[in-house]
Amino acid sequence: MRRADRLYQIMLMLGRGRVLTAHRMAGELSVSERTVYRDIADLVATGAPIDGEPGVGYRLRAGYKVPPLMFDGDELQALALGAAMVRAWADVELAQAAGRVLGKVDAALPDRLKGRWDRETLVAPDFFISPGTANGMAELRKAIDERWLARLVYEREGGDTSLRTVRSLGLAFWGTKWTLAAWCELRQAFRSFRLDRIRSIELLSCRFPDEPGRRFKDYVAHARASGAAVIRPPR
Repeated sequence: MRRADRLYQIMLMLGRGRVLTAHRMAGELSVSERTVYRDIADLVATGAPIDGEPGVGYRLRAGYKVPPLMFDGDELQALALGAAMVRAWADVELAQAAGRVLGKVDAALPDRLKGRWDRETLVAPDFFISPGTANGMAELRKAIDERWLARLVYEREGGDTSLRTVRSLGLAFWGTKWTLAAWCELRQAFRSFRLDRIRSIELLSCRFPDEPGRRFKDYVAHARASGAAVIRPPR
């Protein structure tokens, strides 16, 4: 990584709003802590509003925005591939948003880079995707973002259906299937539901609390502790 790129990456990391140690930044940048200390000292000397001290951590002063930087070729390909995957596998609203993102990126690029992300040498084909893969995804994203309780009619592997009231916590993509990570009010436990088996979704008129022990991070921690049994996509 060029030094100029590394300095910019440090500014981006500090711009996330969290206090970061030199050790953490050194790990992300694959350099020594001494290099990070030297880079931060140079940034401060040029007027960068960085607060903090060695051994404690650093952050950008509140209100400062990091100016944009041009993308390199690999970054443009990463954006294009990510957008292609979203357009192929996600719901219509996210697919449209992915297209708008690429349009904004292209509009900001210099002439020599315009259209480079659209060469279609990395693709995510959508012609083999089965119907229902992203079934109800837009509604579930709303349930997750706004913490609405949801009532699902869910078809189990044998074809029987069940009615579940759930706290929608997150969505996971498994390469061919999406699953909803949820807290099931009936079972009083974490459960995963395949989106292509959800037959109907009703967002209820009450919100669930942000309750310790029943958050998405708790779901992930429980999955890890139990050998990923609750996070694997159900059959």
